[in-house]
Amino acid sequence: MGKKRKVMGISRQPYTDQITIDQKQRENVEYFIYLGSVMTSDARCTREIKFRIAMAKAAIIKEAHFTSKLDLNLRKKLIKCCNGA
Repeated sequence: MGKKRKVMGISRQPYTDQITIDQKQRENVEYFIYLGSVMTSDARCTREIKFRIAMAKAAIIKEAHFTSKLDLNLRKKLIKCCNGA
């Protein structure tokens, strides 16, 4: 089996219990990405929303605003939108 074995407890309160597998203590993590979704230990979706916004911004920057096919004013608006201005 792989060397990257970590655990995550899901609870409204901070999860501090330690899990032992094969006589080895495993690292607790606060979040991980599973099938493109962010799973968090507090079962909230704030990190998921921020993750998806960041992915959308990256896609816009990569594909749209540096192409000469777009109108200059539209490119400026896209840049302002992506930078949060």
